[in-house]
Amino acid sequence: MLRTFSKPRRLLIAAGALALVALLTAAPSAQGAAAPRLVIDTDFPDPDVVAADGTYWAYATNAGGANVQTASASSVNGTWTRGGDALPTLGAWARTGLTWAPEVSRRADGSFVMYYTARDVASDRQCIGTAVSDSPAGPFQPVGDGPLVCPANEGGAIDAATFTDDDGATYLLYKNDGNAVGMDTWLHLQRLSADGLTLEGEPARLLKQDRPEEQGLIEAPTLVKRDGTYVLMYSAGFYGDGSYFVGYATSSALTGPYTKSAEPLLTTETSGGVTGPGGQDVVGDGSGDWLVFHGVLSQDPLVRGMFVAPLTWTGGLPSVG
Repeated sequence: MLRTFSKPRRLLIAAGALALVALLTAAPSAQGAAAPRLVIDTDFPDPDVVAADGTYWAYATNAGGANVQTASASSVNGTWTRGGDALPTLGAWARTGLTWAPEVSRRADGSFVMYYTARDVASDRQCIGTAVSDSPAGPFQPVGDGPLVCPANEGGAIDAATFTDDDGATYLLYKNDGNAVGMDTWLHLQRLSADGLTLEGEPARLLKQDRPEEQGLIEAPTLVKRDGTYVLMYSAGFYGDGSYFVGYATSSALTGPYTKSAEPLLTTETSGGVTGPGGQDVVGDGSGDWLVFHGVLSQDPLVRGMFVAPLTWTGGLPSVG
């Protein structure tokens, strides 16, 4: 998600810049290659990708005058073409300029629902709203008079994601933005109605920050199920530099308890030249899974491009490459 700095940040160190140049000029990687590939080399943070009728659509945090950036490609591995603003008009409850980490999913009737984070005027917190469209390109039209999720007393809510279980039930995941108000940052799960526009039951708390390297927060939940194991990925650390990373936790039950892995899934040191990988999504292409995520291209100004890397599984545990 996009925030503003209170003071300037230094540029990437020369070694990191050289690694990024190598990624920019590399040929497309085949499934099974280890190195992530930079597929969008301009600011495209917190990417979410959905497949629709043979085309992959990517959505990202506000930049370049768009509330929700878009791009499309015939394969996850690119080449990606930048598109227009998928959400040119926000809900009446929201203020423009802070539209973060969109999530788009396809509904049973073939239409699409977007979950977007924006600034709630009433509470002055980031909250999650909904919008719908018949096309993945948009424009998406806001739904409702207020946000879908807005726990203002817990800092608000950001980083929506969806998960559909084996029984067809769909759930919304999100983070309460606790680090904005000095509170814990829990990753929540709550069931969605069939049309994706209403929450059902009560939210379940799945996981929170509890390790020094997380720097007081975890965010950007992504939930998948592989080999009977629920795998909850998340990002942690400071989003604007090399401390940001992708971690994961596993459980045999949807609502947990979840156990964090001993080692992160992807860090600056293990990414093959990507600084601060995070804001991840998992996308299947019929032959396997890909991890889609952003990485820092420069820190002053902050620019985060979109990368893809093959994601493999062993006994329900993920690895990149």
